[in-house]
Amino acid sequence: MYISYDYYRVFYYVARYRSFTQAANILLNNQPNVTRTIKNLERELGCTLFVRSSRGVSLTPEGEKLYAHVRIAAEHIQEGEQELLLDRGLQSGVVSIGASEVALHCLLLPALKQFRELYPGIRLRVANYSTPQAVDALKNGLVDFAVVTTPADTSPQMRLSVLRTLREQAICGPAFAHLAGRKISLAELAQYPVICLGTQTKTYALYHDWFLQHHLTLAPDIEAATADQILPMVKNNLGIGFVPEEFLRNETEGEGIRRLQLAEEVPERAICLIRHTEHPLSIAAAKLEQMLLEKERTA
Repeated sequence: MYISYDYYRVFYYVARYRSFTQAANILLNNQPNVTRTIKNLERELGCTLFVRSSRGVSLTPEGEKLYAHVRIAAEHIQEGEQELLLDRGLQSGVVSIGASEVALHCLLLPALKQFRELYPGIRLRVANYSTPQAVDALKNGLVDFAVVTTPADTSPQMRLSVLRTLREQAICGPAFAHLAGRKISLAELAQYPVICLGTQTKTYALYHDWFLQHHLTLAPDIEAATADQILPMVKNNLGIGFVPEEFLRNETEGEGIRRLQLAEEVPERAICLIRHTEHPLSIAAAKLEQMLLEKERTA
């Protein structure tokens, strides 16, 4: 049995207000049309839904039974419409982002601050992932988009937009201070303990390839689980590491951390936004994506 939703919509308002006239006013219709619609609905269902009397309109037992279900459906639809209106006005909504730590600290945090100031009703969910984990989360629909560092392996269904580029800084602690203040080669650096992200990460792959280009083997003495672990490890003289310049903003030169000057140029990498072209974005997620891409164009 197929019955038009419009019939049930008219039924809902007549039953709610117990009035054909009031239902017609709310629906911006006229009473004869409302009456005709209810008669059509009764004919389709094969029962009488309303009884008219001198005291007004009342529901029959069949009408009461139907109204119990239609009321729930109508209210759910109204709630959905209201949520969409709020989303359209960016007064509500949720944006889920998969972010690597470097991308988060070097680009995403200030952008999220600005977004929250403009749209405080939007909730943000930020998951801390490595680049491969973020790409997998995107593929599986767990996040709206990913903001990560390259290199990144993406599928043809994904679109990658570069937001900015960066080169990481080689740093050491006081125990290796004799290396600072002069230019050193990568071969000399490789003779000292090196701290790097784990071998399963794209960051390791980037530095591994760089070492190979200079006929060297990257053999980290310490593998850090996350990028923000490298700085305190270096400060405690566990080895030499590479971190973005943004990680050093609160560090005073000579008081724990020393920047190293390398003869070879550290490989450039990018912070990029990746989204799945087959997964449509919500209004809120599309707005944040737009803000991030516009920042890249105006940078």
